[in-house]
Amino acid sequence: MAVCAVCGKKTQYGNQLSITRSHISKRNSRTVKPNLRKIKAEVNGNVKTMYVCAKCLRDGKVKRAV
Repeated sequence: MAVCAVCGKKTQYGNQLSITRSHISKRNSRTVKPNLRKIKAEVNGNVKTMYVCAKCLRDGKVKRAV
């Protein structure tokens, strides 16, 4: 479910580093999730419910249904 229908942005995984005295002492796993919104959008003249990230909404890549 956690995928943007427009750009394909999804959950990313990485390391959270703990830095003390210029040495990396510990690494913890970390997840970064996209800011998804459930909206009704117009796609080819039809109204469709989809998950879209906030950046795609802000950039105008999706037209909301009224």
